[in-house]
Amino acid sequence: MKILIKNAKAIVTVNDNDDVFYNKNILIEDNVIVYIGDEIFDADKIIDASSMYVYPGLINTHHHLYQTFTRNLPEVQNMELFPWLRHLYELWKNLDEEVIYLSSLVGLGELVKYGCTTVFDHHYVFRSDVECNFIDSQIKAASELGVRFHASRGSMSLGIDDGGLPPMSVVQNVSDILADSERLIKKYHNNDRYSMTQIVLAPCSPFSVSDDLMIESAKLARSYGVRLHTHLCETLDEEEYCLQTAGKRPLAYMETLGWIGEDVWFAHGIHFNDDELKRLSDTKTGVAHCPVSNQKLSSGIARISEMDKLNIPTGLAVDGSASNDGSNLLSELRAGYLMQRLKYSNKSITPMRMLRIATEGGAKILGRNDIGSIEVGKAADMFMIDTNRIQYVGTGKDPVALLTTVGVNHPVDYTIINGKVVVEKGEILTINEKSIVNKANKKFDAFISIR
Repeated sequence: MKILIKNAKAIVTVNDNDDVFYNKNILIEDNVIVYIGDEIFDADKIIDASSMYVYPGLINTHHHLYQTFTRNLPEVQNMELFPWLRHLYELWKNLDEEVIYLSSLVGLGELVKYGCTTVFDHHYVFRSDVECNFIDSQIKAASELGVRFHASRGSMSLGIDDGGLPPMSVVQNVSDILADSERLIKKYHNNDRYSMTQIVLAPCSPFSVSDDLMIESAKLARSYGVRLHTHLCETLDEEEYCLQTAGKRPLAYMETLGWIGEDVWFAHGIHFNDDELKRLSDTKTGVAHCPVSNQKLSSGIARISEMDKLNIPTGLAVDGSASNDGSNLLSELRAGYLMQRLKYSNKSITPMRMLRIATEGGAKILGRNDIGSIEVGKAADMFMIDTNRIQYVGTGKDPVALLTTVGVNHPVDYTIINGKVVVEKGEILTINEKSIVNKANKKFDAFISIR
């Protein structure tokens, strides 16, 4: 299959030189970008991009797809993280495989409609009363949609009876968690170039897992060469919890468990101090930045502009659908940039650096060098926006900054993933969107009524 993107108004490459090409062509063969330049080629599909900006596919480095079914609930709108979690666990303890499958399709579908091509999902809620093949259901949904998917075998082993936060009905013992983690790695993890499915091990957070689970998960992950992820430094409540239970600040606590280094990234990372930022930089430990969720839960503003100057590996993320309450990385780009402007003024991160975090930066913390930019030899992952709209009149001087200053508040015109058109003219081609909406709404109504 060959796709020719013809005469693109602008191609924002996010390559090492931050090149932006004008009135050039892109040739895709199968799943790879093979040419960028002036030549015209025969192709199976030709896209006239004369009014379009082309960007690398966005990479979502932290999400909770299952939370799609607990969005916009009035009773939790004014809560911060810990009470918010305690309330929602009473719903999440009733998850089943159909909820997981449909919520994954909905969340992933929304993401691809807004230019996202690679998704990492952090699923950690497993019922202790029944067998839960939840990650298998997520991978099935991602495969049907055609999105590049990094699934995590998350976990919780420390329930409320043992000093943790979650109810006992959603915690598991360490041996069961490790056995299922190993099963998923063996079954699904593909480390080949352009792979569509990889596995990450991701115990939930310091306040929901035991030391033993963290240590053994790290050992297992490193024995198979897969990456590690958890929440860290999201709130001051978490910081106080770690000081009281471990006698250490969160990052120091993680380091005692072996959780630091190039194969580790943390979600949020709002409350790192100066010494901790330097430690992250020295060890090349990554951070997933979740600007909208951080606002919604009043958690704080992450020091992203400083992290960028320190070369801390950083990616952009939606976080949970219930703390956002959407799955739209384009909105994160603008919100993240404007929050940094508010905090740092003229020392803030630039629009190009913010876009790099959302693309190449995300690829780096996922351990990939085959995605994240528009270059020959990279995977054909990209999205396109038709600028021939009233909201883009007067914006044409800077296609890079468009995403962060003006913003994009509608589905993109094309999303191409692994060389396949997944979204065209704002509509998903790989699934029956209306059918999924109907099924998901019915399941949501049934799920939300369970108390």
